[in-house]
Amino acid sequence: MSTATTTAPRARATGTYVTYAVLALLAVVYVMPFLIQVATSFKTEADAAANPLSLVPSTATAEAYRTLFSDSPLPTWFANSVIVTLVVTTGRVLFCSMAGYALARVPFRGRALAFAVLVAIMAVPNVVLLIPKFLVINQLAIYDSYAGLIIPLLADASAVFIMKGFFESIPASVEEAARIDGAGTFRIFWSVVLPMARPAVMTVIILSFQASWNELNHFIVASQDPGLFTLTKGVAQLASGALSQGTQYPLKLAAALLMTLPVALVFFVFQKRIVNTTTGAVKE
Repeated sequence: MSTATTTAPRARATGTYVTYAVLALLAVVYVMPFLIQVATSFKTEADAAANPLSLVPSTATAEAYRTLFSDSPLPTWFANSVIVTLVVTTGRVLFCSMAGYALARVPFRGRALAFAVLVAIMAVPNVVLLIPKFLVINQLAIYDSYAGLIIPLLADASAVFIMKGFFESIPASVEEAARIDGAGTFRIFWSVVLPMARPAVMTVIILSFQASWNELNHFIVASQDPGLFTLTKGVAQLASGALSQGTQYPLKLAAALLMTLPVALVFFVFQKRIVNTTTGAVKE
């Protein structure tokens, strides 16, 4: 056996080990802030200030969580976030799926222009639209209401783009067969095409849930009633020192952790169902 023959496998093995070592290091760097967040939420105020990067509290305590649940409107913030997020996610899946199907399959005058406008909207920073959003919400008399929090978020250009791309990947013969059986456009969309678009729907659900749960700028311009505060707005208020003096590191990070958990849970539950394929849909 030649030297080159034995050297090649060793070089590949060494390269694999180096790759895994680098990936492990990057994973540690990426996860470290989250671990610090969890550890600090169980520290005392003095311990958090003296040892901010320590992963083991000197004296573990759940005082920050007790304060959040008993001395702050956290339950109200959480309830508002749940209501807004569930309604917005459901609305986006429905409306963006319908819009995506119309752009992909329904012929109408101006379809290309509508898609061009959609792509252009995706290039506009959301912060630029805050003042127009406020003017529209105020003009419609839905300021300081759930309608003002929810309605402007029910449609999203990127979700429409995702659904359109997936619908275009579905063979047209599937719809033709349903049309021959007498199904109309909406029936084909609802009963035939939409169930086949489950991977895209799951993607939109995750992205919409994450976006609406973590939304802040829109909620700032849509209401000022403390009873309509969401978790993001409430945590931002805590970060400004709303409950007490001092750094409040345990309190702030405990609130941030509670805000993070639902998004992480939804992602881990649905991540395996995000598969961009239509394999087995039809034989051609």
